[in-house]
Amino acid sequence: MDAADDTPSFEQKWHDRWPEWALGMVFVPVAQRARTAAWFALLQELAHAALGGADPTPGLAKLAWWQEELTGWSKGARRHPLGAVLQPLAAPWLTLAHALPGLQAHRRRPGESAAAGAGARTFADAVLRCEGILFDAATGDPGAVDALRDALAREWAMLYPDAVVATDPPHAGNTRPPTGVLSRPRAIHDALVAGRRDGDGQRSGPVRALLAAWQGARRGARPH
Repeated sequence: MDAADDTPSFEQKWHDRWPEWALGMVFVPVAQRARTAAWFALLQELAHAALGGADPTPGLAKLAWWQEELTGWSKGARRHPLGAVLQPLAAPWLTLAHALPGLQAHRRRPGESAAAGAGARTFADAVLRCEGILFDAATGDPGAVDALRDALAREWAMLYPDAVVATDPPHAGNTRPPTGVLSRPRAIHDALVAGRRDGDGQRSGPVRALLAAWQGARRGARPH
């Protein structure tokens, strides 16, 4: 982990992977745009640590670093540049830190078609709790955790296709979470992911991305 890297560089990696978000951000409240970029950049760092590469061993060390870092955020300390935007916000960082091992549950184990079980649900629950605070959205719908777990599984199966991610989530038929249970940024992202999946993993063109983001924004919970 290079502490010398600054926040824009991590956000730029996220924008490079998801250029559709340049259009999607139009539908995010202005006050939430900086934290939206930082949050999804953080999730990208966590997912890549856990799921990037065929060998999970290096990722375990990175996740341990992130557990320590997020625990620090819960106590008012920070080292990673993304913490400059996110750490001052009152999200349950310690809950997210404790849930990080659940990311590894999305890896396909030898001889198994899918491994996304309780650990993956725990991670999704932590993400949902964080997003409820970050984006001022209600997250109490009982189906929200499973819906988000499945959405994350679909996204990561697309981004990490080299036999390391479960591609058959338990609720694969739930192509959309129930209306209103996810924050607007999450609903927008889910719609952009769906657009790529429909396009065989290819980045959506501007018109298609804008339409998908608009549809996602309509499904997402409005800030209180």
